[in-house]
Amino acid sequence: MGVLRFGSWGAIVWAILLLGASCTRKTVSFNSHLDEPLLNGAPAPGDSLTTTKKKNPKLSIAGRKAVLSKEEEKKAKEEEKAAQRKPNQKKKIFLGQRVKRGYFKTGTGKNQVVTIFYYLKNFQQPSAMAPAVYYFNPKKHKIFTANGELDPATEKVLHGPFKRMVQNQIIEQGYYAMGTKHLRWEKYDNKGGLMAKTHYEMGFPRDANISYYDGANTMIKEVVPYVNGKLEGDYVRYTADGKREWTGHFENGHRVGEWTNYWDYKGYRHYVFQYGETGYEPELPEPELIREYSHGGSPIYDKEKKLDKRDEADPDATKNDARRPGSHGVPTQRAPVRKPAERRPGYHPKPAATPPAVPATPGGAVAP
Repeated sequence: MGVLRFGSWGAIVWAILLLGASCTRKTVSFNSHLDEPLLNGAPAPGDSLTTTKKKNPKLSIAGRKAVLSKEEEKKAKEEEKAAQRKPNQKKKIFLGQRVKRGYFKTGTGKNQVVTIFYYLKNFQQPSAMAPAVYYFNPKKHKIFTANGELDPATEKVLHGPFKRMVQNQIIEQGYYAMGTKHLRWEKYDNKGGLMAKTHYEMGFPRDANISYYDGANTMIKEVVPYVNGKLEGDYVRYTADGKREWTGHFENGHRVGEWTNYWDYKGYRHYVFQYGETGYEPELPEPELIREYSHGGSPIYDKEKKLDKRDEADPDATKNDARRPGSHGVPTQRAPVRKPAERRPGYHPKPAATPPAVPATPGGAVAP
C-alpha cells in the first residue's frame, strides 16, 4: 500500500513539472532563423508584424524651407498661385477686330426667331461706298440698314458671324465685316434644306457687275448684283462725287422691299418707294411712294403716319443760317429749296425720280 501511495504521488509531481515546462514564455520572430546564430554585438532582428519603415517621410515646413533654395521656393509659390488663378478667357476677334456677342428674339411659341450676331467692340464708321451697311440698335432690339453715318453712342456696327434660328433650326447664316455682308451667306427652309447661297466681298456680291466713272476704276458708279445669272442682292448707284443716289434690293430677279433715292446734300433721303415683300411673286408695275423728305431731311409725307405737308412751304427754309460765335446780327434765311406747287388740293404729281432700270441678266437688255 505504501509503495502504491508513493507511486501515485510521484506521478502527480512529474505531471506538474511537465506542465510548468510547457508554459515557459518564449519569443519567436517571423524574421528569425533558429538555425542561424546571432553575430556578436548585433541586435536581435525585429518582428516584421510590429516594426515598419516609412518611405520618403514628409518634412515639416521648417524642414522643407531648409531643404529648398530661395529660387526653388519662389518658383514653387508662383506655381501654386498659377494653379489657383482662373484661366484667362479667350478674346473674341474676327478679321483682326475685337467683337462682342449679342442676340435678340422676335415672335412667340413655335414661331419664335432667335438672332445671334457679333458687333465691333470699338466703334468704327463703315465705308461710305458700301452698298448696304447693317447695324444693331440696343434700345429697339433690332437690326437696321443704315441711311447715312452711324451714331457711335447708340448704333453697333455688325462684324462677325451671324445666325438666325427657329426651334434650334438654322434658317439663315453668314458673316458681316464692318457692317457689310461678307463671305458666304446661306438660307434654309424649316426642314434644313438649302434654299439659296450667295458669296459677298465687303457687301458686293462676288458676281456683281460694277461700273465706274473713271478709267482707273476708283469712282464707283453702279453696282448691279447677280447670282447665277439672275438679279439677287443689294443694288446701289452713286453720283459722280461719290454720294449715294439710289439703294435697293433684288430677290429672284425682282425688286423687293424699300428703294430709296437720296438728296445730294449730306446723304439725306428724298423718296422711299415700296415694292413687294418677296421676289417669288410678280413685281409691281409701279412702286408705291411711302415717304418723302425735304432737302434738310424733314419728313413731309409719310403714308403710314398719315402725314402730308407737300402743299406747304419747305420746313427747312425757315431755319436760320449759322453765323460766327458772338455775332448778334439779324440772321439771313436760306432760300426755299422747294416751293409749294400751284395745283388743286389733293393732287400730287409723280416724284421726279424713279428707280433706275437695270439689265435683267449680265450683259443683257435693260429690265423695265
